[in-house]
Amino acid sequence: MNYLGRRLIRAILLLVGVSALCFAFTEMAPGSFFDEMRLNPQVSPETIASLRAHYGLDQPLIVRYERWVEAAAHGDLGYSIAYNSPVAPLLWSRAKNTLLLTTVAMLLAWLISLPLGVWAAARAGRIFDKVSGITSSLLLSVPEVVFAIALLAIVVRWRILPFGGMRSADFDSLSMCARWKDVAAHMLLPGLILALADGTIIFRHVRASVLDALEEPFVRASHNLGISRTRLLFRHVLPVAASPAISLFGLSLAGLISGSLLVEVVCGWPGLGPLILEATLSRDFYLVIGGLILSALFMIAGNLVADVMLIAADPRIRAGVQDAP
Repeated sequence: MNYLGRRLIRAILLLVGVSALCFAFTEMAPGSFFDEMRLNPQVSPETIASLRAHYGLDQPLIVRYERWVEAAAHGDLGYSIAYNSPVAPLLWSRAKNTLLLTTVAMLLAWLISLPLGVWAAARAGRIFDKVSGITSSLLLSVPEVVFAIALLAIVVRWRILPFGGMRSADFDSLSMCARWKDVAAHMLLPGLILALADGTIIFRHVRASVLDALEEPFVRASHNLGISRTRLLFRHVLPVAASPAISLFGLSLAGLISGSLLVEVVCGWPGLGPLILEATLSRDFYLVIGGLILSALFMIAGNLVADVMLIAADPRIRAGVQDAP
């Protein structure tokens, strides 16, 4: 518990640091939400000054940050000028879509990459291992945005899948089962892009971890006892190689969250990505900060979950945590 408590304190300090940097960077960015209003001769400078005072933008940066931190501690992330609405409900309505997409993509990535990584390690140097290694290297060398645009072009050209949004125009008239299928069809393209990008890294890490575990003395002893290779790999070797893979879980979630923001914009998925982009272009100050903080919170939560899983899976780490002061 002391270990998790320290990790939680570090997470809180990290969030405070991220929020402070967000405030500093948005203050340094040129322009403001009211720049277009200044070009309108019908809007007086007094009106713009009144609006800035209403949203607290006439205060010094440190004062605004202190007020925002106090409000954020109670769940209030500020007020969106563009949407004329509190930031928190706006973010949550989009965050649910981002969480749905990243969860499905993570499940796909691990379900595909984990057995492939184990199988490639078990056949190191053979055809399957060489082909999978070359394929993973090619996928890693291609930027995610290029990969997303290429798949999107294929889908648009041959209309293999629906694209844009997460629902069809006749969604409300569909049955419950048809609605699930419709959302799944819209999710398949962005989910596949994220799963392939994240799964390539998982595959290489799992392969390397299993290769190290295969060098352990118990593997040779298990062969002598007549244990089948498949049972040996998935029943005995994989648990030994689990710690590095679990450590990768937090990093993969962080990569999925950051990658999903870009993929959502390219594929038109209504998540946090398009909302943060729109808020940035319109200079909607508090909506940008709230979106970035929420994204950072998801990443930190993924790392905390990975820590808990690592402690539960590895008795050596549990012993170290219990002995730690």
